[in-house]
Amino acid sequence: MAGATSKSIDFSKAIVDSVPNIADWLVVMPIAICLIGGAFLLMLLKNPVLQSRLATIFLAGLVYSNFQLLQHVLENNTVTMTMGRWLPPFGISFTVDIFGAVLALVSALIAFLASLYAAVDVPEKGRRFGFYPFLLFMMAGVNGAFLTGDIFNLYVWFEVMLISSFGLLILGGEEKQIDGALKYAVLNLLATTFFLIATGYLYGVFGTLNMADLAIKVPLAETSAPMITIGTLFFFAFAMKAAAFPVNFWLPASYHTPGIVVSALFAGLLTKVGIYALIRTLVVVLPGMQAGLGDLIIYVAIATMLTGGLGALGQSSVPRLLGYLVIAGIGSILAGVAIGTSASLFGSIFYAVHSMITMTALYLAYGILNRMSRGADDLWSLGGAYKAAPGLSVLFLILVIAASGLPPFSGFWPKLALVEAALRGNHNLLAATILISSVLITIAMGRVWAMAFWRSGPQDVEDGSEGVELAVIEKSQRVALYTPVIVLVALIVVIGIWPNPLFGLLQEAANGLVNPDGYIKSVFGGER
Repeated sequence: MAGATSKSIDFSKAIVDSVPNIADWLVVMPIAICLIGGAFLLMLLKNPVLQSRLATIFLAGLVYSNFQLLQHVLENNTVTMTMGRWLPPFGISFTVDIFGAVLALVSALIAFLASLYAAVDVPEKGRRFGFYPFLLFMMAGVNGAFLTGDIFNLYVWFEVMLISSFGLLILGGEEKQIDGALKYAVLNLLATTFFLIATGYLYGVFGTLNMADLAIKVPLAETSAPMITIGTLFFFAFAMKAAAFPVNFWLPASYHTPGIVVSALFAGLLTKVGIYALIRTLVVVLPGMQAGLGDLIIYVAIATMLTGGLGALGQSSVPRLLGYLVIAGIGSILAGVAIGTSASLFGSIFYAVHSMITMTALYLAYGILNRMSRGADDLWSLGGAYKAAPGLSVLFLILVIAASGLPPFSGFWPKLALVEAALRGNHNLLAATILISSVLITIAMGRVWAMAFWRSGPQDVEDGSEGVELAVIEKSQRVALYTPVIVLVALIVVIGIWPNPLFGLLQEAANGLVNPDGYIKSVFGGER
């Protein structure tokens, strides 16, 4: 009979025959919380008040779940759970190391704080159109990207994140939002196309998309394998999603168009997912590709930092200026990837964490200033905020110093690590560009604080006069608006003054990227 065989097939090495440890379910719990929460909130679109409260509860649960997951990872080095009963590389694995767990926890905290801010910032119309379900589904994509151990699964979570973020971007249906969404969608869909082509190419060569399996097979590949082509496709796909030069124009053209809380979420999370995927792919999955593309990445990093710094310096619109700050930060992270040492990757991961917190806080703090200034977003139309809100002035000044990479706050340490790694690797131009970028950002952000807070009022108000009267925010709203900013600024201060706990954690994460033996062992149990 066709297809008959006399040989018995041993499935013992392909099928799971043991019950997973209950603690290992923490690996998928963040995604489950987001998907279940988003689906549940879809049924409550006509009850915006209840939506807001339940979304905050779901996101608080997400923070707790990711905190427990990080604890579990610290105890076990790397944790893997494979879907279905098929063992890797046949089944789709979720594999979490310190790198992914830290970014997942920070992203969950940002989303939770943003939900508190949204209770005031997002109008009832936005809630009825699905702000909270979109937020939960976007967080499912963000967490899925950080936690997956499979390249195609990474592509799927990118799509979930992209679709949800597109929904958030067009909430309200204003003309500027549609224009910004068009730029955002076209460039990100193009990047996704590159990603899919690279994924198909990779599977065609190696017959697997499991990240740990690829980390084993890629170094053994024949010299005829088109690795440079595959690596370049992945690099351009993720660089476009991260808004690196030369395809970064979509970010300042789109991030200023939605509501401020959506802009804050995008600035803090979305580009960092692209950077995470780039680091994971080029350093772990395709070992050696980072070195092969090293010169290209260096030039892209330098151009991205300068574009971000000069772009910020040339803007009078504060939201657009903040968009260029995000771009400059991506260039700094790419600098560490280009060098490729454990020390430089430590700097990149540290900068990513710092940027997630700082950029979110900057957008949220600006949102309060914008509300007080009755919607004014141009530097020439701002002024007098120091007298009206001295507390906000201090918070914003701390954020200016942190974003500039100056001591004693969180931005200083990753910049120092990156400059030191660049000098040790004889990348003097790269080190100089990191410092130049910091100077440009310091000037640009110092200008924002001086014109918005220090002077008496807008351009036509003379210094020394009583200035203008800014709008007063109601006490009930101040708690929701200020609490997220205060918490994030407190983190920036604590990390800057007492960085040692984070130093050890992120150094271990960087070492795990350079030497992924623990990652591979977690997936295959030390059998390969």
